[in-house]
Amino acid sequence: MIALRRLLILALFSLSFTTYAKQSFQIEHLPQLQAASNVTISPNGKIVAYTLSKSRNILAGDKDAKVDSHLYVIKDNGQPALFVGGEGEISNIQFSADGDLLYFKSKRGEDKFDALYAISLNGGEPQRIYSYETALGDFAVSGDNKTLYFVASQKDDREKLKEKGFKAYAFEETPFLKHIWRVDISESGAKAEVFFTEGHVSDFVLSIDSKMIVAAVAPTHLIDDHYMKRDLVVINVATGEIKQRVDIPGKLGGFELSDNGKLIAMYAGTDIHDSSDGVLMVADVKTGELRQLTKDAKQHIMDVDWYGSDILAVAHRGVEASLVVYETDGDIDKTFATAKDIVVRSADVANGQIRFVADSANHPNEVFSIVRNKSKKLTNHNAFLSDIELAEQSTFEYNARDGANIQGLLITPNGEKPAKGWPLILTVHGGPEAHLSDGWITRYSYPGQFGASQGYAVYYPNYRGSTGRGVAFAKEHQNDYAGKEFNDLVDGVKALAKAGIVDKDRVGITGGSYGGYASMWGATALTEHFKAAVAFVGISNQVSKFGTSDIPNEMHLVHSLKWPWEDNWLNLIERSPIYHAGDATTPILIMHGEKDTRVHPSQSMELYRSLKVRTETPVRLIFYPDEGHGNRFAAAQYDYALRLMRWMNTYLAEDATRNTAMPEFDLGLEDKLKDLK
Repeated sequence: MIALRRLLILALFSLSFTTYAKQSFQIEHLPQLQAASNVTISPNGKIVAYTLSKSRNILAGDKDAKVDSHLYVIKDNGQPALFVGGEGEISNIQFSADGDLLYFKSKRGEDKFDALYAISLNGGEPQRIYSYETALGDFAVSGDNKTLYFVASQKDDREKLKEKGFKAYAFEETPFLKHIWRVDISESGAKAEVFFTEGHVSDFVLSIDSKMIVAAVAPTHLIDDHYMKRDLVVINVATGEIKQRVDIPGKLGGFELSDNGKLIAMYAGTDIHDSSDGVLMVADVKTGELRQLTKDAKQHIMDVDWYGSDILAVAHRGVEASLVVYETDGDIDKTFATAKDIVVRSADVANGQIRFVADSANHPNEVFSIVRNKSKKLTNHNAFLSDIELAEQSTFEYNARDGANIQGLLITPNGEKPAKGWPLILTVHGGPEAHLSDGWITRYSYPGQFGASQGYAVYYPNYRGSTGRGVAFAKEHQNDYAGKEFNDLVDGVKALAKAGIVDKDRVGITGGSYGGYASMWGATALTEHFKAAVAFVGISNQVSKFGTSDIPNEMHLVHSLKWPWEDNWLNLIERSPIYHAGDATTPILIMHGEKDTRVHPSQSMELYRSLKVRTETPVRLIFYPDEGHGNRFAAAQYDYALRLMRWMNTYLAEDATRNTAMPEFDLGLEDKLKDLK
């Protein structure tokens, strides 16, 4: 009898433990994640505003759409308060000079385009301040709250012709460049007048005294010119004339005008062949002289703001990040002590106060402050994650075959490691002028936590060509498509296997854009190393990519360093996955947005056709009709994540072979959605 009681007690204890054990992170948790951004401080430094983004939850009955973002306010270091909710996106939040109003851009109600709204800091409903005949871009309001300056294109006067069926257009030609306009918003019914018309304006800043504008201007509307040919111009507000021009040597990132209007802080590319915009620079407004402050630093500047007469910079170094105060001669004044487990993404300064956005391996972006030289977390919008047993995330470094040190981030499943190691999903970032830091790195196309919950190790390598480790490291991939940059991927897998972490015979590869190129290359030229591949908006033919992409100049200047016709045709073909398609034994799932202009959908079609004709290797091509270079709608993101994992589960199974049948196209979503209205 006593023994029976003990068994009952043990059974009840076991049941209790099972009932209260934390669950692991699943694909279905993705829509619950919320991310703060656009942090902005009031002029007196006492109030912080920010936006909070959240995806639609299709399984909960939400209507399919892009991400929604809401406006939140924190007063006097109190609790976050929702100021503007509802559907749609809120962006470009700005305090009025007196701190009484918050301006923001949104499309609400019957708006046809994004319009300017304002809400009182005392609460109430947001009021539409001004709407134009086209969408508002960047904007600024004068210190007296009377004049609105905004970026917009003029209305297309061909609408009546289009209604009659005349819809022909000239490729890459348009008379509708984006200019700076201004309007008196203190006068009801006032009409906007064009203020500045030289080139195509993307963004600008207005001086505190409202007498000067610094604008980023490209010669045309083409994205290639936006990347490679933007300069800064200083405009006299009274006359609309250019007072000074700052020639940017490479790509241009963000920029800020000092309070006294004498200097412009920015982060940009060190030269025309710099693949990114991560060097801190300062320009003199009066002379236009530009000084590069961190040209040789092994880091990447992600954001800047003025901190008195110094510059506060968000500096990413390897997989870590710092808040650094630079003097205008490039000397470091101080580095703020932020928590070791967070990655700072952006920051704002006002009246000596600092607020910033950061994430960690345990949560997406939240809002933080600096208090007595230490970071303090102000928001907790992802509290549900405390009930999730997240997989462990760590840094894994290795030496490539030529001795180069490569860093990456590794997520491993909870529980005991299998004798042969975990199966691996190698996840390759795009760019390659990008990097992953040791923060929250799980999203619909990055399997991280939900991959680990299904028993996979997930590794994100910052291979050569990545940012975060200086200009020289980022340039190491140039004129060497699919060379040492993709050898780094194989070397990373070998290092993980040698360390006993992963099973070298059960390795999958996935990624989007340049990561899609890596996945296609892994499935063809490097097919012996990968048992499964999922390629998203990837590059299969470097020659035809040049002719169909909207960034041919960027391809030339910061990647290939040669035009295709400069004795380069054969080299480009040999560096293309289609060239090696006949050797492919890796089952590959290819997915692409039909409206992609960066990497044309034909890139996926070419590889699909080559594999179908030349091999018996399983291949499937999925198109997303309403998507471009990456999925933006909730349903397409959910669909993508399900297909990614189902492909890996099929072909990384212990008994899987090349002859294993492809999973069904049908995801069974009808049953999941049948009870939803």
